[in-house]
Amino acid sequence: MNAQTSIGQPNVVAMVFFFVIIAITLGITYWAARRTRTTEHFYAAGRTVSPGQNGLALAGDYMSAASFLGIAGLVSTTGFDGLIYSTGWLVGWPVVLFLIAEPLRNLGKYTFADVVAARLRQVPVRISAAIGTLATVVFYLIAQMVGAGGLIKLMFGLPYETAIVIVGAAMILYVLFGGMLATTWVQIVKAVLLLGGAALLAILVLARFGFNPAALFAAAAARYGDAVLVPGKLVSNPWDAVSLGMALMFGTAGLPHILMRFYTVRDARAARTSVFYATGLIGFFYLLTFVLGFGAMVLVGPDAIKAVDKGGNMAAPLLAEFIGGTPFLGFIAAVAFATILAVVAGLALAGASALSHDLWVNVVKRGKASGDEELKVARGATVILGVAAVLLGITFKGQNVAFMVSLAFAIAASGNFPALVLAIFWRRFSTAGAVASMLTGTFGTLLLIWLSPTIQVDVLHRTSAWFPLKNPALVTIPLSFAVGVIVSLAARTAEHDARFAQHERQMHLGTTGD
Repeated sequence: MNAQTSIGQPNVVAMVFFFVIIAITLGITYWAARRTRTTEHFYAAGRTVSPGQNGLALAGDYMSAASFLGIAGLVSTTGFDGLIYSTGWLVGWPVVLFLIAEPLRNLGKYTFADVVAARLRQVPVRISAAIGTLATVVFYLIAQMVGAGGLIKLMFGLPYETAIVIVGAAMILYVLFGGMLATTWVQIVKAVLLLGGAALLAILVLARFGFNPAALFAAAAARYGDAVLVPGKLVSNPWDAVSLGMALMFGTAGLPHILMRFYTVRDARAARTSVFYATGLIGFFYLLTFVLGFGAMVLVGPDAIKAVDKGGNMAAPLLAEFIGGTPFLGFIAAVAFATILAVVAGLALAGASALSHDLWVNVVKRGKASGDEELKVARGATVILGVAAVLLGITFKGQNVAFMVSLAFAIAASGNFPALVLAIFWRRFSTAGAVASMLTGTFGTLLLIWLSPTIQVDVLHRTSAWFPLKNPALVTIPLSFAVGVIVSLAARTAEHDARFAQHERQMHLGTTGD
């Protein structure tokens, strides 16, 4: 397999594409930095992004290294089971469209905690929300950094650790100077490149099988057995499948970097329209990753893929080299790198907003910080998150990135989503209920992940685990809802009902929104 011969060696074509992408994104950052003067510009791009642009940026934010590298890798090494990630991530978007988008834009300002805390006590709610946000961002960042390390190693022949440092530095640079405006346009550029590159690669794969996907699947079954076309290899326990599906579906509506994008448009209608555009683009992309995964399985082979990266994350770049040689490998690797840059920038911005807007301004300063002060804290938080991302990326070397992101989705689905839904739709939701729900969902998920086979067996190599499910969402999502409801009923006051009535028209009708 000729793809193996160039792995770990400097790829001149990849370097050219890499520096072109860096030049374009640095140009965007310079342009955005000249326009980023206020907190509204830093967090929400001045609310000047159109629905179409925001739809592309949402798709760019969501089509991460886990989507492109991770799913293709899982399908190439396990077969049909990799589709559970594509399906789960896609079906979460109707939840966002019908439940979350409009109330979030009508009532919020910069973060999802603005909505949860709008009619409740600010300090405890924002502290709890920031904990959930940071936990989600950290797990998501790990996946992106692991994918980035493998890619730059592939393109330049650099050590993995050096590659991680380069990505961390680029992430800090984009967010530090350009804020949401730069992040938005980097995501738009990345979405166009990724959709175009993945579509071209899928077309070239299908051309080898008469443009008949059934022939591709038949070739995979002929070579590796019918088991690759049926569920059960990656997720054999039905409860694991249900739990993973719940995490992927409901986690979408709790991802802080996705929810922030609804504040960049002018009104709730634009927010809803942007979700509609994003859903179509993302659905098309996930169909492509399935073709790429089976194409890599048949043309490259699982053993060759795992020899390069044991998590399978380099399946798509290796497939590109097999089909188009070193030049096409360079292009696809550079596109994947652009993918990671855009997503880590969005994640860093979400984490920085939690630290600066939720914690510093509304907790430490009790809402009395100036805009310049908040901007300085946000930029300082970005540097801290960048350093943390580098350290975590080195620590989790070799993990499959799609799998790592599924854990971030479990935290978002359990720690953020229940509180957000209850705050929007339930008048009896109380401060105590919100705090209890978010902390139970976040720390309960982290605890069960630690006790699960994911850590105990796969990472620590023990023979068994205390908790049987690999993903805890089946337990933690209902638990978070139940705790929020029970504590709210026990701590209910007439004040909560009155505040809900005060915000209800604004949330659902937008009558007094900005």
